Amino acid sequence: MDKQKKLDVICMGRIAVDLYGQQIGSRLEDVSSFAKYLGGSSGNVAFGTAIQGLKSSMLARVGDEHMGRFLREELQRVGCDTSHLITDKDRLTALVILGIKDQDTFPLIFYRDNCADMAITPDDFSEEYIASARCLAITGTHLSNPKTRAAVLKALEYAKRNNVKTAIDIDYRPVLWGLTSLGDGETRFIASDSVTQQLQDVLSMFDLIVGTEEEFHIAGGTTDTVQALKNIRQLTDAELVCKRGSLGCSVFSGEIPETLDEGITVHGVRVEVLNVLGAGDAFMSGLLRGYLNGDGWEKACAYANACGALVVSRHGCAPAMPTKIELDNYLERAAAVPRPDLDPMLNHLHRVTSRSTQWNELCVMAFDHRIQFVDMARLAGVDISCIPTLKKLIYRASSEVAEEANLQGKAGLLCDSTFGQDVLNDVTGRGWWIGRPIELPASRPLCLEHGNIGSQLISWPKEHIVKCLVFFHPEDNHPLRLEQEKTVQEVYSACCQSGHELLLEVILPADMERNDELYLRAIKRFYNLGIKPDWWKLPPLQAENWDAVDQLIQERDPYCRGVVLLGLDAPQAELQAGFNAAAGKSIVKGFAVGRTLFGKPSLEWMKGEINDDELVQKIKTNYLNLIALWRQRK
Repeated sequence: MDKQKKLDVICMGRIAVDLYGQQIGSRLEDVSSFAKYLGGSSGNVAFGTAIQGLKSSMLARVGDEHMGRFLREELQRVGCDTSHLITDKDRLTALVILGIKDQDTFPLIFYRDNCADMAITPDDFSEEYIASARCLAITGTHLSNPKTRAAVLKALEYAKRNNVKTAIDIDYRPVLWGLTSLGDGETRFIASDSVTQQLQDVLSMFDLIVGTEEEFHIAGGTTDTVQALKNIRQLTDAELVCKRGSLGCSVFSGEIPETLDEGITVHGVRVEVLNVLGAGDAFMSGLLRGYLNGDGWEKACAYANACGALVVSRHGCAPAMPTKIELDNYLERAAAVPRPDLDPMLNHLHRVTSRSTQWNELCVMAFDHRIQFVDMARLAGVDISCIPTLKKLIYRASSEVAEEANLQGKAGLLCDSTFGQDVLNDVTGRGWWIGRPIELPASRPLCLEHGNIGSQLISWPKEHIVKCLVFFHPEDNHPLRLEQEKTVQEVYSACCQSGHELLLEVILPADMERNDELYLRAIKRFYNLGIKPDWWKLPPLQAENWDAVDQLIQERDPYCRGVVLLGLDAPQAELQAGFNAAAGKSIVKGFAVGRTLFGKPSLEWMKGEINDDELVQKIKTNYLNLIALWRQRK
């Protein structure tokens, strides 16, 4: 296949928002909260092939509303081309509500009445666009409606005329063919001569046909799987890939044998099944990776089986799909990983290789302090009710600096919800790096300010980074060390579960010995406990010790985002020396400094010695000076 084309695969078909019930075991009637994911068979495959390293493109329509924008942004986040994901101003984005009752029961309801993706027409794409891909992959649902069928047939015509490979996932949903009541999305098979005929009329136009045994039953017109495959073979010379659940899959390139096992059979992966919904889309994503890269059926099916197995062990579909790095790691170690769903390395790789925004440099204004602001108010003789206003002014200064210093992709803040909730609400969605503290200020042993961390994170935007400050020393007495380590482990586990990133700030207690070697030992201890924070926040170290920190992080977690330097209210001259010591150390991404920048001006403002504009200007001057020192480090 031509690898010089602009695109590897165009995915044409359903794209929707999936709302997955979060209460496992509940009836759908009793589910009280939902997780929102990208969904729809073709949308999932576009997403899945993109994270498997293919250049995918989505051909569909979404509504001109929040959910349509969500789907577009999710695809763009993983590098999928959305030039032909058309915004339909007259229709809403499709929606699916799903539940997980048990290993065999997955109720779902499709909300697709006059939805955007069913309004696709032949006028929505050109022959040039279809010809720009190596493969056109469609799903069977779009053959169920005369209008979408016409669009599919036109796309297939363009593909055949331009030597573009064609693939179909039969994706049989009886409800979408009008064979069940509207609320019965769970039923996966109902025999229908009409559906069989409509599928068979187009099967000759495909080079690759993929389906479960039940889907081949509907396409072949019989519930005898082998006979169904033989019936299809009479219509087409396409490669036939039959998905067989935990048994894996079988591929048939020529004459159909008398048993499925006589095909090219690649056995599946054993996992604990949580959710079968979307497993087929993950399977198709892995299969297309191998098929389009010419890896041979054994490897293509190994990709496909592993992708499907990992998805059934997780919640959701698109966000549960493995990345290329994750999948390759598993296949390299497959013999030693009997349960991939329980493998710590795979779960970590899934977490860290599916990140979206990259942060190569950060200049963070840290004003998540609480005790310090309260003490400042008392010193100034004013009520603490002024603190939220002060934090909004610090944020205003930060925003103006971000603009003036061209900090696009580098701006960040640390702010608390106790006094800074208005700031957090405003900055969310602006593309800033946002950290939020969870520790009770000055607590040792570490305590969490608002109680159980898991219950807190439910209401946090996913882009907010959990910042946890622990006053930790490798020589702490045993009970204290164990108590603090247990709390940090709980925080890390909660972040892994919720999908939030973790910034772990480590400060050696002021009343104990402090040196760079002790910081290195502290970092090593947390790694020994299996804690792999996305970020570290550390004080400035000597240049040679940054090399040791870098080496340790690369050995223990090469996917760590990096280190940001803390300030501890140090003068800018001291911070400059720390910046210079970190010059050329790629692990150090920037700084997160606060009181050095806002401390003195804030006290003056509380005392009434300066007004709002003067406060903002003084903080800006300090912030801009520090950014200049960071950029001039040597």
